[in-house]
Amino acid sequence: MQDQPLINLPSVSFDLIGTIGLGDAESRSKDILGRVYEYFLGRFASAEGKGGGEFYTPQSVVKILVEMIEPYKGRVYDPCCGSGGMFVQSEKFVEAHGGRKNDIAVNGQESNPTTWRLCNMNLTIRGIEGNIGSHHADTFRQDIQKDLRADFILANPPFNVSDWKGELLREDVRWRYGIPPVSNANFAWVQHFIHHLSPNGIAGFVLANGSMSSNRSGEGEIRKNIIEADLVDCMIALPGQLFYTTPIPACLWFITRNKKNSRFRDRRGQTLFIDVRKMGHLIDRTHREFSDEEITRIVHTYHAWRTSSPMGEDTSKPPSPLAGEGRGEGIGYADIPGFCKSATLEEIRSHGYVLTPGRYVGAEDVADDDEPFNEKMKRLTLKLEGQFAEGTGLEKAIKANLRNLFNK
Repeated sequence: MQDQPLINLPSVSFDLIGTIGLGDAESRSKDILGRVYEYFLGRFASAEGKGGGEFYTPQSVVKILVEMIEPYKGRVYDPCCGSGGMFVQSEKFVEAHGGRKNDIAVNGQESNPTTWRLCNMNLTIRGIEGNIGSHHADTFRQDIQKDLRADFILANPPFNVSDWKGELLREDVRWRYGIPPVSNANFAWVQHFIHHLSPNGIAGFVLANGSMSSNRSGEGEIRKNIIEADLVDCMIALPGQLFYTTPIPACLWFITRNKKNSRFRDRRGQTLFIDVRKMGHLIDRTHREFSDEEITRIVHTYHAWRTSSPMGEDTSKPPSPLAGEGRGEGIGYADIPGFCKSATLEEIRSHGYVLTPGRYVGAEDVADDDEPFNEKMKRLTLKLEGQFAEGTGLEKAIKANLRNLFNK
C-alpha cells in the first residue's frame, strides 16, 4: 500500500491542543492530548470508511478484548497494531486496576508506513514506551520480533487477505497446525498468534466469521487441529456494522496455551460460546457500538465461567488482586439459552469442529405461562378462526356499503 499523508485535521483542533498546558499537570495533559488524538482517529476512520478504518479498531471492541484477557502484568503484543489502540486500552486497564504503566511491556509491528507513524505518535502522546520496531515491516515475511513469547496478544488483523504472499512461506515454522491457504491469511494470523504466546499466554483477536466454519483449502483441518490441541478458550459472535472496513459481522477468538493455568479453574476440554449478535446500538446510520452495560455483561460472563464450573460450583483459586474484583469471579456460571453455553470438546466434534456460537447457545428462552401446549394450541386456533370469521363479516359489510354508494 502506498504511503499516504497523515490525517488532515481542522485548524480548530490545533488551537484546542495548543491551549493544553504541560508543566506540573504533565500526566493529565498527556491524557487530554491522547483523548483528542483518539477522537480524531475515530472521526477520520468514520469519514474515510474502508481506507481510514484499516488502522482503527472501534473502541468498544478493543475494550471487550482488553477487559476479557486482563493484561495486568507482562508482555503485550499486537503484530498488526494499526494506530496502537490495543496498547492504549491495555495501559488504561492496568492503571484502572491499581497497576503501573511499566507493569506491561508493549510490543508490536505494522506493515503500513503511515499507520506505523500514527502508532508511534499515539504512544508518544500517551507517554507509553513500546517497541514496534525501528521501521514498518510485513509481519509474515519479516517477523521482526520472532523470538518474542507474549503473555497477552491483542489484535485485529485484516480480514480474508488474499495477497499475503503465502506461496513464499510454505515451510514456515509457525504453521504447526497446518499450512494456511495462499488465498486467505486468516489461519496464518491465528497460527502466528499461537506461535508467539508464552506457555501461560492468552490471545484475544478479531477475525472474519468464515474462520469459524470454513472448510476451504484446508482451513477446516487447521481449525480442527487447533481445537484438538485444546487451545480455544472462548468464541464470541458479533453483530454487523461494528467496523469501518466492512459492515459484515465478525467474531472474537480467545486462544490460551494452558487451560489449567493456576490463576483460574481447570478448563481443559471446555470452550465457552457467547452470542451477542443482538447487542449493540447504532451511533449513526451505518455504525454500531456496544454500551458499557453490554460490555460488562459479556466480560463478566467469561470471567465467571473461567473461575467457576458450569454447574455453579466454585473451583477457582484466589485470583490476582488485579484480576478485577466483582468482575465475575466466584459468582458462579450458568448457561443462558440464546446467549452463552459451555461446550465440551466432544460436543464441538459432533458439530464437525464448527465454532459458530449460534450452534451451541441455541434459541433464547421465552416466558413460560404454564399453559399445556395442546390446550394453548387449541385456544389460539379457536381465536384465529374467530378472527377469520370476523374478517369475513367485515369484508361483506364493506362490499355492501360500496354497492350502496354506486346505486345512489
